[in-house]
This record gives sequence, structure tokens and C-alpha cells, in this order.
Amino acid sequence: MHRRCARAALSIAISLGWITAGAAQEPEWLRHYKHALHLLWSQVYPRGGETLYCGVPFGPEKGSGINAEHVLPMAWVTRALGCGTRSRCRETSPRFNRIETDLHNIFPTLSRINKARGAHRYGMLSGERRDYGNCDFEVDAHQAEPRPRVRGDIARAMFYMSSRYGIRIHARQGALLKRWSAEDPPDAGERRRNRRIARVQGNRNAYIDDPSLADRLRF
Repeated sequence: MHRRCARAALSIAISLGWITAGAAQEPEWLRHYKHALHLLWSQVYPRGGETLYCGVPFGPEKGSGINAEHVLPMAWVTRALGCGTRSRCRETSPRFNRIETDLHNIFPTLSRINKARGAHRYGMLSGERRDYGNCDFEVDAHQAEPRPRVRGDIARAMFYMSSRYGIRIHARQGALLKRWSAEDPPDAGERRRNRRIARVQGNRNAYIDDPSLADRLRF
């Protein structure tokens, strides 16, 4: 069983281009979150865009009501690495800094929606409550349900982060994300974002380039 899992992980790593002859030195910005945010706004969204959960448009001067959301929450990462609080992890864990600054996991969002989501897992909630006006986003004490149009984007970001950094996704969550990825395939906007991040960061999210890679994942 362990050999089969190892072979599967190796196959995915090769498919995603993560095994190379030698690792180049990473740029300084990958170790500082504030630098990553600067590049997110200036290089990935130079003319603005729309927020992840609510689809609210914003321009280059995004305004005070918009900030950045980690789709795979940093609270999950601090627990997985066992490095303490987020601020403590920044001081002591280069691996945490690399994960926190990965642009494939960072999306624009309304600040109040980011706060509401927190570190909740994703799920499907009964009913269609509208606690946030016209925003198609529901959240309860345990889980958050995003709008259908971005569920695949979220799933592929989660797959990328889990595969690249070994952050565990529980089986129930993984099955839901696989379904979301199949129901909401990559669109032009998601592929454009992937290209822009690749230019800045030097790597792509291969689950966007080839969504069928998700079929190999086991949670």
C-alpha cells in the first residue's frame, strides 16, 4: 500500500513539474508576505478584477474594503507544521513563509467575507440565506459555501496547495472539491490568472492546465 501511494505521489509530482535536476534559489519576496501581496495587486491584478466569493468588481485602486484571502487557510498550515501562531511561524519557519506567499492560493475578497469564512472548511449548506446582501455566500459555525461559478477555482487551488506542500485535506472535503472541479472547469479568467502568476512566481497550477490530474488524488 505504501509503495503504491509513493508511486502515485511521484507520478503526480512528475506531471506537475515539481521534480527538477536542481532547485534554483528562491527570490527574496517568497519569504515575505507583504511583498507577495504587492505582486498580487500589481502583477496578477494590475487593472483590477473581481472578488472571489461575491464577484464584486474592483479597479487598480482596490479600496479599503478588499483584502486577500488564502483559500487553503493559514490556520490549517500552522497546525500542520506545528510552528505555533502565525506570527511565530513567520519568524521560525521558512517553509511556512513559502506557503503563505504562494500566489496560487491568494485571491481578492471583500474584507468582511474573508473574516466570515475564517478557517472554515468548504461545504454545502441547506437553504439560500443572504446574510451578505446579493453575495451568494453562506457560512455557518463550521463550513462555508461559495458561489457555483468559483467552486472549481477554489478546488484547484486547494489541490495545488495540498499536493505541493503536503497539507492534508480530509476525505470528505476532498470528495466535495473533486466534484466542484468537475462541475466548474477552468475558464479564461482562471487560465489568465495562472499565466500571470507563473510569470511572477515561476510555476503554474497544473490542475488548471489539466483538471484530470485531480482524478489521481487520494485523500
